[in-house]
Amino acid sequence: MLVESLTMRHLFVSIAFIIGGLVIGIIVEKIILVKLKKFAARTKWEGDELIIAAIRGMAILWCALAGIYAALLNLPFQPNVLTIVQKIILVAIIISATSVIAKIVVGFINLHSKKTAALPSASLFINITKILIFSIGALIILQSVGISITPLVTALGIGGLAVALALQPTLSNLFAGLQIIISKQVEVGDYVQLDSGQKGYVTDVSWRNTKIRELPNNLIVVPNSKLADSIVTNFNQPQKEMSVLVKCGVSYDSDLEKVEKVTIDVAKKVLKRIQGGESEFEPFIRFHTFGDSSIDFSVILRVKEFVNKYLIRHEFIKALHKRYNKEGINIPFPIRTVYMKKDK
Repeated sequence: MLVESLTMRHLFVSIAFIIGGLVIGIIVEKIILVKLKKFAARTKWEGDELIIAAIRGMAILWCALAGIYAALLNLPFQPNVLTIVQKIILVAIIISATSVIAKIVVGFINLHSKKTAALPSASLFINITKILIFSIGALIILQSVGISITPLVTALGIGGLAVALALQPTLSNLFAGLQIIISKQVEVGDYVQLDSGQKGYVTDVSWRNTKIRELPNNLIVVPNSKLADSIVTNFNQPQKEMSVLVKCGVSYDSDLEKVEKVTIDVAKKVLKRIQGGESEFEPFIRFHTFGDSSIDFSVILRVKEFVNKYLIRHEFIKALHKRYNKEGINIPFPIRTVYMKKDK
């Protein structure tokens, strides 16, 4: 409560501090930060834009709290009341600062993961980072208001053991998700195939499950523990580029040298013409089987990523069929000769 020595001068000065804090905050928010944002947009480093974006909205709050704090110091409050109000202001500053730090750290994680892929951009990793930062902020708040955190940490340790025993499946998925992220064997954006035969793009790794979007736009939700124990084919590692095999066969009376030359020429044109093909790749063929009615071979093409192979294979088969007809190269129908033996 206020003491009896309160005067009009105290009130006017205190109001001036509060208004001054708001005015300074508005100036910082509307003028200084706007100019800094424009300057940051011209720099090569993107981190300054993240920092400015995180501070936006907090400048007015911090300046207003500073004005309120100065006003309180000017007013003749009783010491115990002043201490309580100061702690409330301190808690508000710590909460807002923790929020800003969390935004900056998460922003740098996303920025670094996009540039180098050294860190995963999965929601699990981001959520754990936020939880860690806000937990530290909460401990700082407790320590600032005079609450000893040592007994709390001890109690949390004992309680955490009990919770861990009760939530074994959930924690199993959590730690499996961490293992998936840290190992980087499966990352967000990868095209994978499960041992069950299902294929799709990994869209997220959360604290409980991994989401995979199939090409028909269906969503597969796989528990992290199941995914960690499964045999997974990752078509994006060690690189996205991959070979595509197209099987074909020609009749036995074909000129194989001509077949090879014509096939490679068609393959080169398709890879250069169709989006998704590796235009610099030199396609080749390999004869491998004397079939029942044809000499069989495989054509090896190369695409930029897994999903491109469908269009490349489609266009190549059309172009090859058209060119074989033009060159007089025969793709035979299956033929089987049956000899009938007559009894005497």
